[in-house]
Amino acid sequence: MTLINLKNEENAAYWRVLALAVAAFIFNTTEFIPVALLSDIGKSFAMPVADVGLMMTVYAWVVTLLSLPFMLLTAKWERRKLLIALFIIFIAGHILSVLAWNFQVLLGSRLIIALAHAVFWAITASLVMRVAPKGKQQQALGWLSMGSALAMVLGLPLGRIVGQLLGWRTTFALIGVIALMILILLWKLLPDLPSKNAGSLKSVPILFKRPLLLGVYTMTMLCVTAHFTAYSYIEPFVLQISKMGANLATVVLLLFGVSGMVASALFGRLHQRFPNRFIFTMLILLISSLILLQPLSGNTVAMFGLIFAWGVGMGGLALCMIVRVLQYASDATDVASAMYSGIFNIGIGGGALLGGVVMKQWGLENIAWVGAVLAVLGLVIFAWTNKRFAHTAPKVEQKGGQTPLAH
Repeated sequence: MTLINLKNEENAAYWRVLALAVAAFIFNTTEFIPVALLSDIGKSFAMPVADVGLMMTVYAWVVTLLSLPFMLLTAKWERRKLLIALFIIFIAGHILSVLAWNFQVLLGSRLIIALAHAVFWAITASLVMRVAPKGKQQQALGWLSMGSALAMVLGLPLGRIVGQLLGWRTTFALIGVIALMILILLWKLLPDLPSKNAGSLKSVPILFKRPLLLGVYTMTMLCVTAHFTAYSYIEPFVLQISKMGANLATVVLLLFGVSGMVASALFGRLHQRFPNRFIFTMLILLISSLILLQPLSGNTVAMFGLIFAWGVGMGGLALCMIVRVLQYASDATDVASAMYSGIFNIGIGGGALLGGVVMKQWGLENIAWVGAVLAVLGLVIFAWTNKRFAHTAPKVEQKGGQTPLAH
């Protein structure tokens, strides 16, 4: 059953969590790698950067459209076999990316990858909590988040370096090779995992009657859109507006990843004791960073500090939101997660599209202002729903590493 000699079930559980965290790493890397390669891909196909940004929008909106229906179609599938199938689709998409002879084919390859992504993130948050050691569910979720953050620390900077040295196609090829190794790891480490608490189509109207869950979904859409309005074009922003060199642009991407890891550590230490205060602080960091992006763009040191704070804010906020979704919909985790993934990707695609429009109409230097307004709306939604509907929050036991719903 195992790739290595596992001494006991607890060790086996930790290795399974690690395998899923590594899988999260490669999925997040490929989702956001266009951010690191926009300029190179644009030059390859003689296209403006704003148009190449469609790679982000199309990918995200395909995930949005497919997350719930494909999760429902695969609701009864044994999860280990489903993960293997998803990675086969993922690898096939990257082979087509490497071979893409025009931008339309490249977009098509991203659609294939997005299909795998839609189902992967619909099931993984609940799955990692299932395979976690007893009483370590929140720690396991933190590992999953760490895998996602490492995509920004290692995946994007490394992908950018490889793309600069060997071409962007080589970056996609490398992602495909790593995905093959992860496929083997999952095949060897994971036991059979029958579908559990997946929910069904009947769960959807029930979930939409839960105001706190709807508040999380609305805040997610607003804040993720706010973030990606600016983040999708951070590479050309630091090159053209901040006048940083290519190497410093890579450092900026690295800082986003490091800040995501810091956010994960802070989440583990503080969120359980101060859940609402923690979310509020993360929202303030996000809003402040977007407001200050243009005014501080000419100061490299200040920009590095701002990027770090921005990454901590968004990274911590993303963790808080998925934890709340799982708590508010513990009876239909996969359906709720699929809806969350779809809404998150509405934000990604909408942000990339909105940022492109702002860049064309008002200039690259102004991409963060609209995002700041949306993030403020997200803060208002969070404050109102938690005050108005606090009495509807489910009671969560404060043991076993789970997060209480303190209000």
